[in-house]
Amino acid sequence: MAPDGVAVVKPGQTYVGKQGFTYGAGASSETVGAQKVCMNVLPMPAGAVAKAHYHKGIETIAFMLEGECAVYYGENLEKRVPVRQGEQCFVAADVPHAPRNESGKPCTWLVVHSSGSDQDGIVMLPELDAKLVQRLGATMRCADVL
Repeated sequence: MAPDGVAVVKPGQTYVGKQGFTYGAGASSETVGAQKVCMNVLPMPAGAVAKAHYHKGIETIAFMLEGECAVYYGENLEKRVPVRQGEQCFVAADVPHAPRNESGKPCTWLVVHSSGSDQDGIVMLPELDAKLVQRLGATMRCADVL
């Protein structure tokens, strides 16, 4: 924690999020006592897809540090936007989304949320996982949904 208002988060700390990935822990309520903002590192192996979810009342900005990834979003994950190295992807509060690494190579995101923890306000949408698998068919096995 940051009892005097300043703290450094050293690399190597990790945690598993509800979205199905192992994150590199960054500044958050869990590590430094942050209340209104957090930042974590999200490495995604090739072929990985996050569990469909949204962040209730919480905005997200994700910067692609390395590689590229598609973000499926919308009421039924019917929309898709590619995000490449050096680009930022903004996801408004309450928008369902599921990043999917379709590039064939690992990618790494730097993710910022307008809350002290990226696990705050997460609403899981398993019915959208099934819809995405059904729509993408042969290009996505059920086991790919983490």
